[in-house]
Amino acid sequence: MFKFVHWKVQNKKVQRKDLSTMPAWDVLNAKHLLSRCLFGYSRKDLEKALSYSTVAEFVDKELLANRPLPVPPGDWITETPTNNSLEGDRYRTMTYWWYDLMLGEGTNMREKMTLFWHNHFVSERDKVGYPQHMYIQNNLFRRSAWGNFRQLTKDVTIDPAMLIYLDGRLSNGTTPNENYAREVMELFTIGIGNYTETDIKQAALAFTGWQVTGLNSVFNQSRFANINKTIFGKTGNYKYGDVIDLILEKPEAAEFVCRKLFKEFVFYKPNETFVKQMADIFRKNNYEIKPVLRFLLTSDEFFGAQYRGAKIKNPMETTIGILKAFDLTPTQMTPTADWAYIYSQTQALQQQLFYPPNVQGWVGQRDWISSTTFVTRGSLSDYIVNTMGNTRATQFKLINNPVNYARTYKTSEDAVKLVDDMVTVFLQFPISAAKRQTLISTLLGSTILANWSTSTPGAENQIKALLKAIMRLPEFQLA
Repeated sequence: MFKFVHWKVQNKKVQRKDLSTMPAWDVLNAKHLLSRCLFGYSRKDLEKALSYSTVAEFVDKELLANRPLPVPPGDWITETPTNNSLEGDRYRTMTYWWYDLMLGEGTNMREKMTLFWHNHFVSERDKVGYPQHMYIQNNLFRRSAWGNFRQLTKDVTIDPAMLIYLDGRLSNGTTPNENYAREVMELFTIGIGNYTETDIKQAALAFTGWQVTGLNSVFNQSRFANINKTIFGKTGNYKYGDVIDLILEKPEAAEFVCRKLFKEFVFYKPNETFVKQMADIFRKNNYEIKPVLRFLLTSDEFFGAQYRGAKIKNPMETTIGILKAFDLTPTQMTPTADWAYIYSQTQALQQQLFYPPNVQGWVGQRDWISSTTFVTRGSLSDYIVNTMGNTRATQFKLINNPVNYARTYKTSEDAVKLVDDMVTVFLQFPISAAKRQTLISTLLGSTILANWSTSTPGAENQIKALLKAIMRLPEFQLA
């Protein structure tokens, strides 16, 4: 299968406006782009990507394409929040619903950006409480995934979940709460060193007046500090939107956000020269997110060889990615079994959706791997493979049995080529000759190369052994 894809890409005439600035659109680059912008990918996703002539065409028509918003997780999202015993079940339902969206994302990166903003403008369920408020915020991130950052920041400022999480609803002109004023500068927009304590105190006054009533944020004029405030050396009777505009006038703001995008999608140690290029585009487009994403994802910098396989997968990329590799779809998943298992595993791997550890969110990269979580990752992939073909299994009953799965590869009857093709699907870069030979030996078991066949007795167990061995490689943990 993949030899055909290589041939198709290498022999078509690719139409580009400027070959000197457009990255090559081949299997390696397509895999790299998909692994960074999606929660894993299937072979069908890779083939779809390579059906486009250029990376820019794929980014515009697939990754950044606008789509209708999904159906909500239940009618309860419009209920007036009240204290009852349903919150836990509703949070779990909403989490499973998000799993479905991640698994069914196709070749569109909206869900990846939704998680990015969830980890940027952090709120968490224990403090927020009502799942309705967390759903409203989650939907805001989805609607604004690559919209306007200026407007998104203003909307987040008066979002019910954020008003609860950082105590804005308790703030008033007499006793302003500084939590949001501090975090919006330190963590959300410009970073430490680009504001003063006075700026925080004065901004806190401008953020007063907002409370949460039922599902909504409401402005109470009597709680607003209706006085002049001086922020970044400028004075006026500022309200919340004015503060955001003042912050975004500072050149550090665009660089701060672009640096975070670079760290998420490229490498945890940003190229500051390139970040400045991103920031320039961000500012020139009045903080529209899509143009800067398009610039990043079609740049030579993004596809630099030094970045390939240099990101440690987060738990959602790991779990959803495994399911995608086995061609599972949301309609095949059983919430009470399949998603319940994924829920327990992502908890063990330190990433429970709607439950970031603190206002800084999940740090990621090296924090994802420890002596405990690395073992858990291996146990997870082993468990999923062991369910293949087991009709009595509690979870993942609809994964193809091992032999049928192997036969979806055109090279299934050639042990060496089958190993190479599976490595192409599951890993981001070539492995050493020694590891490759070990995988071939794992597939063959006690038979010899000339005798390999998926019809051979015991082939099912050998294919399982191969899949488990591939996913236990350290390289499998990298995107």
